[in-house]
Formats: sequence, structure tokens, C-alpha cells
Amino acid sequence: MNLNTSINKVTAFFNKLTKLLLPFVAVTLLLGVVFGPTTPFVGDVYKNVADILQMLGEDALLALIAIIIIAIYLKK
Repeated sequence: MNLNTSINKVTAFFNKLTKLLLPFVAVTLLLGVVFGPTTPFVGDVYKNVADILQMLGEDALLALIAIIIIAIYLKK
């Protein structure tokens, strides 16, 4: 098996996995905003994303905008 073929297969796998998990994370974040961070399971995802944004800087809105810009760039 060629190394290039293996890398292409791994890349394709992670692309499919990302396409599967992104809507799931988006829905859990939306439910976390609507029902609050105390909602079982949904709240955990919401708290983790909030912690990541907090680690990125005191101005979480600026970090969120940066993440959105990066996501739009990666979508192209």
C-alpha cells in the first residue's frame, strides 16, 4: 500500500467524521443556550466550549468571531 493512499484514506475518514459531528455539536450548543448549562449532557458541551473561549482570552466575543472566521476559511 502506498503512503499517499494511506494518508488520503485517513484524511477522508476524518473529513467524514467532522461532517458527522459538527451538526451534533452545533445542536448541543444551541440547546445549552436555550435551556441553560445545567441541562444533562448538553450542559457539559456548553461548559466545555465556554471554558475554551475563556482560555482564548478575556474577550470571549472576539475569540468567538475568530473561530467563526477560521471555520468559514476551512469550509472553502
